[in-house]
Amino acid sequence: MTEPRLSMNRRDFLRGSFGVGAAAALAACGFSGGSSTPSASSNASSAAPMAQAKVDGDLIYYSWADYCDPAVKAGFKSKYGVNIVETNYDGYAGMLAKIQAGNAYDVVLPGARYVELMRKQGLIQKLDKSQFKNADQLFGWGSYFDNPWYDPNSDYSTPFSMWTTGIAYRKDKVTTAQGSWNDLWNEQAKGHIYVLDEDDEAIGMAALKLGLDVNTANPDDLAKIKDVLISQKPYLRAYSTDDINNMASGNAWIHHSWSGDFLNFIKTQATDPTQWVYELPKEGAPLNSDAWVIPTNAPHPGTALLWLDWLMQPDNVAKNIDYLGYPLLTKTGPDLYAKAASAYPSLAVDVSKVVNPTVYKNHDPADQAARNAVWTEVKAA
Repeated sequence: MTEPRLSMNRRDFLRGSFGVGAAAALAACGFSGGSSTPSASSNASSAAPMAQAKVDGDLIYYSWADYCDPAVKAGFKSKYGVNIVETNYDGYAGMLAKIQAGNAYDVVLPGARYVELMRKQGLIQKLDKSQFKNADQLFGWGSYFDNPWYDPNSDYSTPFSMWTTGIAYRKDKVTTAQGSWNDLWNEQAKGHIYVLDEDDEAIGMAALKLGLDVNTANPDDLAKIKDVLISQKPYLRAYSTDDINNMASGNAWIHHSWSGDFLNFIKTQATDPTQWVYELPKEGAPLNSDAWVIPTNAPHPGTALLWLDWLMQPDNVAKNIDYLGYPLLTKTGPDLYAKAASAYPSLAVDVSKVVNPTVYKNHDPADQAARNAVWTEVKAA
């Protein structure tokens, strides 16, 4: 991809949308094992016949903004004679609240822990893998995602991408980087530092800085995390998930960033790519993934299955990796991504490490509410 584009990042949150309302929605649907699963929904989901891959209407698509190559979408529409009716997330919590409220979509792209929540709550359909002509590209070749922690046997989801969360910085502006989460408190870059406007990522970053578990809900730990995040605020220009455009504009000298967004920025918008560094802090860095699902109430599950299969097709995998800057979790995806990111070893994503202490996990409702409260209080301070 040679022509620059003004690209939203993979999680183009609406400014301020992840506030008290969204946090409350997430707390209300916290993870508490099987006991929190609505039995009626779960039973209906498991008893319903699995969909067949055939056109049964347009594709109602609900995902992050700008998270699929337009050419891949155009090819699907042309091949199957359907339209794609697209709506974009304002965050995972808001997405889940809409699904729980009964909003109908054919395909949705939640993060791993949200797949687990949706599966436990009976909100997504079990998939018949025999319906995928390209199933061999995704399953059965030894990938961890044949049986991921969030969805045993990938019965309800098809894995899509992985990423790390680290720090991007301009070495022409910042000469005192330490390769640490402390770099988000850098005096040289004061007023030009951005932190991702996302609760797991901010809390996880502060936890790692303090030597704590990214998933901690211990009250003493959360108090320390809140204090350290509040201490950071004088250094910040803003909380923002729009890392690509903040770096492209010159406003960001240091940005808490997702690995794929950094590669996207380097390839499409950086004026001088040699001046930028992506670091994985020495205290550890989060590694996470997402996956496609078909909601239980999808109006057109047949078309949805065709879409999932379309994304597994090797030529479409190549297009999406080039467009997004993220590794896709098919047979060909990791090697294609390794070539695309070869100039930046810190962008490497090792799928064998998908089960690790820095993967964000689910909590029971009380613990999730406590974590949400930290983020709400930090932003209000």
